[in-house]
Amino acid sequence: MKNIFFILFCLLFNVAIAQPDSLFLKNKEEKEKGPEWIQKNKFSIDLNEVTFVNWNAGGSNSISALVGYQFSYNYSDKYFFWKNSLVAGYGVNGQQGREARKTTDVIDVNSNFGFSPNEKSNWFYSARFNFKTQFAEGYQYPNTSRPISKFMAPGYLFFGGGMEYGRNIDELSLYLSPITLKATFVLDDNLANAGKFGVTPAVLDVDGNVIIPGEHSRTEAGILITNSYQMEIAQNIIAKNLVSVYSDYINNFGNIDVDWQMNLNFKVNSFVRATLESHLKYDDDVKTTVPSATVEGEFDEAGAKVQWKQFLGIGFAVDF
Repeated sequence: MKNIFFILFCLLFNVAIAQPDSLFLKNKEEKEKGPEWIQKNKFSIDLNEVTFVNWNAGGSNSISALVGYQFSYNYSDKYFFWKNSLVAGYGVNGQQGREARKTTDVIDVNSNFGFSPNEKSNWFYSARFNFKTQFAEGYQYPNTSRPISKFMAPGYLFFGGGMEYGRNIDELSLYLSPITLKATFVLDDNLANAGKFGVTPAVLDVDGNVIIPGEHSRTEAGILITNSYQMEIAQNIIAKNLVSVYSDYINNFGNIDVDWQMNLNFKVNSFVRATLESHLKYDDDVKTTVPSATVEGEFDEAGAKVQWKQFLGIGFAVDF
């Protein structure tokens, strides 16, 4: 029940913010556009460095860097649109006296195809594909002896079809898919045997030896709803928002997975910009861990919790 109230709040918040400045309430002249392909590339670097020399207030030297790449290749005409994108990013933070730690790690591939039989209609028949994973191993710091995630562990694939509403899909859309397939991949034996990310764990004997290995994938079928918008809230300040909710029909229907991103991009000039990002997630299949009360150095599985990541960076970006 708490999950349902939470997701209703997310949707109402997104719709309420999107509508006042949306294209549907603006009186702008719409120019006739012919078929066109548009390709965009963006490479960015964000840096943060702090150094202390005889600083009487104390402090620890640190440096952090985030490298990102965005690619899009989109087609549109009177009746069709086809949007394709790749987002990749990797960031690390190093502090004096400790190992370098990962701060960002993402690979996100999207493809969205839509068709409207009426050029004046705002409704599209739409199909979507999404794939997400990461580059490198992740750890529950300071413990770096046992990774808690790896490349394709997990990996997520979504594919489904439905209806999408939006006059300009790049700036505002509402997508509803009554049937979306979700596949979770855990292509690491240790993580699969432990049953991480919702896959079936291994069957062990009394000595802890594996009798039946854990499964490396999990398939679900459910309903997916997304709401996205982009708007210029002030000069040189652009807000981008995407909220996605998913519920599986077969396994615990009513448990809702939430993925909510809100980004603010501040443009200083053609190359320098600042970014404020917020990313909130809840996935019932991703369980947290707590230190074991009986075995020192071990961890016990706990329930799923809301995950949140925030990033503020100033750096360089090049569009080409």
